[in-house]
Amino acid sequence: MARITVIGGTGYAGSHIVREAASRGHEVTSVSRSAPAEQVEGVRYTTGSVLDDGTLAAAAAESDVVVASVSPRGDMAGKVAPAYAQLAEAVKAKGTRLAVVGGAGSLLVAEGGPRLVDTDAFPADYKPEALEFAGILDDLREAPEDVDWFYLSPAVLFGAYAPGEATGSYRVGGDVVLTDEEGSSAISGADFATALLDEIAQPAHRRRRFTVAN
Repeated sequence: MARITVIGGTGYAGSHIVREAASRGHEVTSVSRSAPAEQVEGVRYTTGSVLDDGTLAAAAAESDVVVASVSPRGDMAGKVAPAYAQLAEAVKAKGTRLAVVGGAGSLLVAEGGPRLVDTDAFPADYKPEALEFAGILDDLREAPEDVDWFYLSPAVLFGAYAPGEATGSYRVGGDVVLTDEEGSSAISGADFATALLDEIAQPAHRRRRFTVAN
């Protein structure tokens, strides 16, 4: 059993991760700016922000793994990358593992190809968020060797707008977007959470980004 803190534990990805972690018997703490109306039994819910140094320090000190699941959009645009840099320093000091829920925009369309965010088809409205997520990955790759992290990019279709179904299975890739035979790239929230918790249980991507899709 691990002590897992999920920062952004009430968002789409975070809530699925909290639920999956609790179902596996982990000691789970969810951190969010407001408490959810519905809570998972056995989970400790606390209020706090990724922008608060004390929240980051406490998460790193009290956990075996900190899951960072905050999207750089709305009032958080431009603020998540520097906050994650501080979080990386905090986990380094405590020897805590860092799991970052990233974006799909930094995935390559093919080996040696451009990033999704750099293609003409990528929606302009989502580019700032995708670029901040990409910058977070770049920062982690340049972090000192004693920062133990992994960065999980979802498939292209991922979110409350495309919830999908829990299948209990997923495919794993590296830096290239995963598509099916019809060219679609999608993963359900439940299967994404399963993949992230599997990586926590059996680490296979230390200091690496990987992606998953159904």
